[in-house]
Amino acid sequence: MAKLEMPWKWLDLPPQHLARFSNQWSGKTIADLARERAASDPDFVAMVDGVRSLTFPEWLADAQALANTLAARGLEPGDVIAFQTPNWHEAAVLNLACAIAGLVVNPIVPIYRDAEVELMLRDCRARAIFTCTTFRRFDFSEMAERLSPKLPDLEHVFTVRGNGPNDLAALVEEGRTLADIAPEIDAGSVKMVLFTSGTTGRPKGVLHSHETLENIVRKSYGHWGIGKGETMIMPSPVTHISGYANGLECPFIAGVRVVLMEAWNADEALSLIQEYEVSGTVAATPFLVELADAARNAGTRLPSMKVFACGGAAVPPDLIPAANSAFDNLQAFRVFGASEVPLVTFGWPQDEALAATTDGEVVDYEVKIVDDDGNPLPRDVEGEILARGPSMMLGYADEAQSAAAFDAEGYFKTGDLGTLSPNGAVTITGRKKDLIIRGGENISAVEIEDVLRTHPQVRDASVVAMPHERLGEGVCAYIISVGEPATVEALCAHVQASGLAKQKTPERFEFVDDYPRTASGKIRKDQLRADVKAKIEGERAEA
Repeated sequence: MAKLEMPWKWLDLPPQHLARFSNQWSGKTIADLARERAASDPDFVAMVDGVRSLTFPEWLADAQALANTLAARGLEPGDVIAFQTPNWHEAAVLNLACAIAGLVVNPIVPIYRDAEVELMLRDCRARAIFTCTTFRRFDFSEMAERLSPKLPDLEHVFTVRGNGPNDLAALVEEGRTLADIAPEIDAGSVKMVLFTSGTTGRPKGVLHSHETLENIVRKSYGHWGIGKGETMIMPSPVTHISGYANGLECPFIAGVRVVLMEAWNADEALSLIQEYEVSGTVAATPFLVELADAARNAGTRLPSMKVFACGGAAVPPDLIPAANSAFDNLQAFRVFGASEVPLVTFGWPQDEALAATTDGEVVDYEVKIVDDDGNPLPRDVEGEILARGPSMMLGYADEAQSAAAFDAEGYFKTGDLGTLSPNGAVTITGRKKDLIIRGGENISAVEIEDVLRTHPQVRDASVVAMPHERLGEGVCAYIISVGEPATVEALCAHVQASGLAKQKTPERFEFVDDYPRTASGKIRKDQLRADVKAKIEGERAEA
């Protein structure tokens, strides 16, 4: 089977990487696995989203029909198909259809607006986009139509849960009348390009194959004891790496059912867990806190729940035992990873103390801690975390970004600071990358600073993470003004008018005459973070 023709033709894994990890890859595409599940478990309901339930054969039939239509519309193996939808079953059908047709999916988080979406579609040269019509009072299809004239590669704008011949439901019905396509696809070819916030303010397109994604789900579920016939609930967006792998891919890989939640609501999650006897989930810290509170308030201990892999935001050490105490059989634990290196650690599901105080046990990856010059450091000494493994991305969609992302030995530079203990536990201590993790969503500080500096009353802007009681981190902007300072309302309106996602609007502004700086003039963001943290703690103490 030949590799697919794609925009990133330069991409080629080093021979040493293939030699190191090829024996851990299954060699199967998600389409291969879907066909196997449809044959072996024809009656198993594999996907539920509140609107529709799908067995493996129903899921496969819809996806095959959609793949037929996409091919008939001129889309070819290697073309990029974007989608921006909530956690709907249609995203699962589209994802499998693209795997069947050899198309590369580009999941886009629904919070993104014109500025981010245009950049992503342009960078990956998407030929088509599927988008919901109106969701949470925003018209996504109108935005796509608005952007289309600016994007010469974008030939098709399709809708989901809309009307007309270009709606996904109509495309599926059209495809049932067409001959089934079945191109041979190399499982090592790019399957997904997923953009993640970059420290430069420009999102980076993370490239994964069928094999890298299959590997991480297969091995993590085996480690956690989640097996065939069990049920996972997925509140995290399927347009994030965790929601994508554990919402759209895992049924075929692990033989489990997935219950998708369109939006997080702890009481609704409680009800769904009881109805479907859910075994586990992979989600951010706020979900664990609120689910435990909801269970206590409802007087239930959710005996079916046994796994909660918690990541994407800071996890206070006392949260894990407190959450576990609210359930009969739950093992909650911290995990560490990124879009580029999903699940470097699998947690400590059998050891509550380590689950609470570390970010998990390294499994299936090699990890080293290095100093600023890239020299390896001893165990328990803080430095930057570098990782390599069979689930690591193939590279970035941008060749220059990709070249800078790895060291000479093929380790990915995570940009996170931490330690590695003698027993293989990673503990995150800080971050080299200039990112804010708000409720599991990576936000680039540089991107917001660039927008704020265009306001006529702003001389300079420095954006940092601040403590947030529910979301882990919030966005704080330190502003040096030109003349009379702008009002907070005016600055918020300026950011929102830029086309950035609403979640990137700073929640707090501090107006200063200058910033603390190094001898070379670099802004000491560590001191700004410490300053706002102290102020918030003082305000809470006085409340």
